[in-house]
Amino acid sequence: MAGVEEVRAGIQLAKEKTSTGIAALEQASMAFQEARQTLEQATSGSSQQEVGQALGLYSEALNSIGNIQSTAEAAVSSADSYAARL
Repeated sequence: MAGVEEVRAGIQLAKEKTSTGIAALEQASMAFQEARQTLEQATSGSSQQEVGQALGLYSEALNSIGNIQSTAEAAVSSADSYAARL
């Protein structure tokens, strides 16, 4: 098994990679929000089923990104708890 300092360094690296991933998710979320708004503006007044479905799917994608971010943050929190006990 790795020494305490090696474990802590690995946890820190994992946290940094998670932060990078979360930043990418935030950018993706902004892009999907903009796409949804653009579609909403372009199809304003349309009662077509496909439009409503597309808007709903964008909302679902945004919720999924939020869930992924929360899960990643929970993983970091768990790793921090472990590192604190070392």
